[in-house]
Amino acid sequence: MRGVVVTGLGVTTAVGQGKEDFTASLLSGHHAFGVLRRPGRSVPVGTDGSAISASFLGAEMAEPAMPGHISARTLRTASLSSRVALATLDEAWRDAGLDEADPARIGLVIGGSNVQQRELVQLHARYSEHPEFLRPTYGMAFMDTDLCGFCTEQFPIRGFAHTLGGASASGLLAVLQAVRAVQSGQVDVCVAVGALMDLSYWELLAFRAMGAMGSHRWADDPAAACRPFDLGHDGFVFGEACGVVVVEREGLRRHPAPYARFLGGGTAMDGNRNPNPSAEGEVAVLEAALREAGLPASAVDYVNPHGTGSPTGDETELRALRRAGLDHARINATKSLTGHGLTAAGAVEVVATLLQMREQRLHPTRNLVDPLDETFPWVREKAEPCQVGTAVSLSMGFGGISSAICLEAC
Repeated sequence: MRGVVVTGLGVTTAVGQGKEDFTASLLSGHHAFGVLRRPGRSVPVGTDGSAISASFLGAEMAEPAMPGHISARTLRTASLSSRVALATLDEAWRDAGLDEADPARIGLVIGGSNVQQRELVQLHARYSEHPEFLRPTYGMAFMDTDLCGFCTEQFPIRGFAHTLGGASASGLLAVLQAVRAVQSGQVDVCVAVGALMDLSYWELLAFRAMGAMGSHRWADDPAAACRPFDLGHDGFVFGEACGVVVVEREGLRRHPAPYARFLGGGTAMDGNRNPNPSAEGEVAVLEAALREAGLPASAVDYVNPHGTGSPTGDETELRALRRAGLDHARINATKSLTGHGLTAAGAVEVVATLLQMREQRLHPTRNLVDPLDETFPWVREKAEPCQVGTAVSLSMGFGGISSAICLEAC
């Protein structure tokens, strides 16, 4: 992967829209957890007048500020996932100065599948009694490739565009795929988007039923619910998010200050449909990323982990980090501030890693009161200075997908 650098970033989350706002929120330990109130995320009231379930907790963003060149007509049929992708891509596009790049040599990878579920559920309910009035654009909107259509229509991306589904590893897999596309010469510049996964109450109910998402335990104290690597954890807490990473061939264009250079990456499958993680798979991708980077584990300064707050997931990840020789590196948990962005998480956490490398400061980990393992060098209540020359970021997804990437400051 040598010779591929990051030249642009974009990020939209509940704790910050735009990389400067997001950086400030990270370093101050800001959060936006509360009861989810977006229409379509509350279980409908039953015929007897009672709700099926209590409300769900999470972090929801404000409506994103849209670029001026995108028309109101375009936005009328754009889903929340599409609107957020457009706004976030615009920031990364301007950051990288891509107006001067050849459109035929720019590619796009959107990480995520089934990312518009809430809006589809609402649409089905709206037209259930009169399906003949369903708007024709539904024929495009129900497919995740609709995000590719929106993005390439509004930005001059003419090399290639496709979606890539890897559950909660999707965002990081999109970044890795973008790097491979540049490395192979398929394109000169590639944009990786970790798409906002817009959950409906159906997905929320299922995640809670399987024990992946947090229970009602913290219903009266939403701020305390998201607890990665803490003994009080009981599942992930959802957080709306989208991250965009622009990668390109080093030295191809004049760029004042690339964020970082890619050194290595790894992906692996556990051969397991179920959501339980595998330490073997996680160790394998860590070792693969370091091997491609040509680095010993001892050379890594910082690890940005998957860290969801799932009891099994957190414990497995710490075992994997120790077995891979990374238990010396500084560690924090971005999801303790943003919540779990699911398909977006991996890209958002690459953005968070790069912004911390730029600042040479690491953000705190909220609610880390009783760590699962005190011997890891945690960043806990406050942001801390740290000289980060090399960093590793991890993402895992349902279906036994593990992924890791190694970054070096330029």
